[in-house]
Amino acid sequence: MSEASLRLDKWLHFARFCKTRALAQQMIQKSRIRINGRVVDKPHALVRVGDVLTLPLRSGVRVLRLLSLPERRGPAPEAQAGYAEVLPGGLAAPDGGGMD
Repeated sequence: MSEASLRLDKWLHFARFCKTRALAQQMIQKSRIRINGRVVDKPHALVRVGDVLTLPLRSGVRVLRLLSLPERRGPAPEAQAGYAEVLPGGLAAPDGGGMD
């Protein structure tokens, strides 16, 4: 049985970092998103629970650890429950971080 995974573009859309999957795909292809320290530029890259994503956003760089994979694009609190902000030293923020 394979480990559960989700395409990066779908995750960005479901986690409410992008309004559409098309915008998520553009963001991936143009920016320096990292999965576990590895730069990715393909929207079909897979993310799994436990992966660490580095997202360069307009508000600054966010480092997130995936706690669960979303099944849909739900309300913001539901999306925020699926990841935690990683602070310097590898600690996770207690509130899971805010949305951009």
